[in-house]
Amino acid sequence: MTKDKQLKYDIAYLRMAREWAKLSYCQRKQVGALIVKDKMIISDGYNGTPTGFENICEDDEGYTKWYVLHAEANAILKVASSTQSCNGATLYITLSPCTECSKLVHQAGIKRVVYNVGYKDPSGIDFLRKAGVEVVCIENIDT
Repeated sequence: MTKDKQLKYDIAYLRMAREWAKLSYCQRKQVGALIVKDKMIISDGYNGTPTGFENICEDDEGYTKWYVLHAEANAILKVASSTQSCNGATLYITLSPCTECSKLVHQAGIKRVVYNVGYKDPSGIDFLRKAGVEVVCIENIDT
């Protein structure tokens, strides 16, 4: 695929991830993720509470509850319960992965991460690059 065509697809998938983020019940930050393999979306996710928990992500002080799952973790877990594999896939995510999720991304075999906004701590991105995962930031997806 040419570089221009890849960028076009990357922007389209990031826009879709941004729409998916709107499904999150979290008030502080809504994050969406898509996992794409062989030009097919094989999984999706957004940040939120585990199945069976009330859809309230923040405590009374406005802090995120410790058990809230991140968007990429939800997407990876969804693949784990299917017949699909993340091996060689691309993760599209609206917010770059934290350190914990970066370990999941690498261990799941995802080879490329495309994100829109950088997380406050870049350690997750540093880890992914060190692990040989291609990392791409596309900040302006509205043009």
